[in-house]
Amino acid sequence: MDFIDALQWRYATKKMNGKKVPQEKVDKIIEAARLAPSVAGLQPYQVIVVTNRELLQKIQPIANNQSQITDASHLLVFAAWDHIDADRINAVFDHLIAERQQPEEKVAAYRSRMLEMFPSRDPEVNFQYAARQAYIGFGMAIMAAALQEVDATPMEGFNAAALDELLQLKQHGLRSVSLLPLGYRDAENDWLVNLKKVRRAPERFLISL
Repeated sequence: MDFIDALQWRYATKKMNGKKVPQEKVDKIIEAARLAPSVAGLQPYQVIVVTNRELLQKIQPIANNQSQITDASHLLVFAAWDHIDADRINAVFDHLIAERQQPEEKVAAYRSRMLEMFPSRDPEVNFQYAARQAYIGFGMAIMAAALQEVDATPMEGFNAAALDELLQLKQHGLRSVSLLPLGYRDAENDWLVNLKKVRRAPERFLISL
């Protein structure tokens, strides 16, 4: 499928059949999220992959008992940095310099701007920034899944504080943002599978200036 065909094919799968997604497909989905655009290359979020069935059963009630949590092959948890401090910023720039084998002066001014901007801001403001960055990777993962004909259900309907506690995300300086169960649609039991995809008409969606 091409890009648009994949978008037409995908939908927010309501019922999955429990079939396992090949690891090579999961790897590509995660790689798409890893390669997503990110301001200053900070990538202020991480992806947690959950396949442990006991853990998924504990997550299900936290996610409003949505069946996709336990019927999915893999659950991706997108979690943003809960703060952006000098240590995290410097780690990103040090890695950049090492990978590109550039002298420090090439990025010194940019590093300085980041160090001036982020640590002085309210942590909640920085978390919201990080969460918006996480959603870029989230969208890329959804698209990568569709291109491989893997079903994915974007989820925000969960108790983030409870999930953070269960997964001990605070210890890693993270807060959960969104969930993405991966699997395959149960076409016989999913009420949404055959319904027409409905979006606003292009002339109502696009504003040309």
